[in-house]
Amino acid sequence: MPQRPAAPQHPAAPHPVGAPHPGAPQHPGTPQHPAAGPQHPAAPQHPGTPQRPQYPSSAPPRADLTGHVPLPPVSAPLAPPAEHGAGTGTATLAVLLIGPAGAGKTTVARHWAQRRRVPTAHISLDDVREWVCSGFADPQSGWNEHSEAQYRLARRTCGFAARNFLANGISCIVDDAVFPDRPVVGLGGWKRHVGPGLLPVVLLPGLEVVLERNAERSGNRRLSDEEVAAIHGRMAGWYGSGLPIIDNSTYDVETTARVLDDVLARAIASPPTW
Repeated sequence: MPQRPAAPQHPAAPHPVGAPHPGAPQHPGTPQHPAAGPQHPAAPQHPGTPQRPQYPSSAPPRADLTGHVPLPPVSAPLAPPAEHGAGTGTATLAVLLIGPAGAGKTTVARHWAQRRRVPTAHISLDDVREWVCSGFADPQSGWNEHSEAQYRLARRTCGFAARNFLANGISCIVDDAVFPDRPVVGLGGWKRHVGPGLLPVVLLPGLEVVLERNAERSGNRRLSDEEVAAIHGRMAGWYGSGLPIIDNSTYDVETTARVLDDVLARAIASPPTW
């Protein structure tokens, strides 16, 4: 039987895996065998390879990020620049607003996020916890393994969302009642879930103010006076921790949000040790 001429050798020049070498002779009737995996005729070649989207320098991509969604650039401020003065400017931030029930965390966080000049998301841990409808472990019925498990799940979900926002250049502020005597599951847990650039700030008004605000709540957000007092007492442990603390006992929401922005601007310049 006549021998088929050997295919010419090609130099080991770099080329896409599985792509045919340009200029390689084809032999009629000879089936083609890809070098690795199926062929992709539409795969871009080197000269026209599109550039991968660039991440903001303040939010570098990480291996555990869930993905990047290309977003159009913001061509105009979302709020008047004088709203917060210099403040945090256009920095991409990850903020954790800590405080007891009734401190005004959710209201202040939403107000601050809505008035920034750049895209900013607000993530409320209590809102995420209440995504569970049937089988919700209400802490008012007693803190147990079920409420603890749902809290941990909600915190991971918030961290997952925060990393996605940051990967797409969107700042985020998360609010949660984090206790200073539980650093591993509290502050340390948030740092693991969101990242080392997280900026924690404590919102801690006086007990009388907290009790008054709690009395205006309804549903499972309203706690007993005894529980509110106990939580507030535990929060006092943040004094001396090195974290910035805002006593908003005499501030309205707008003033508190402005003070928060100033505190965060200082934290950017000199990050707290925690």
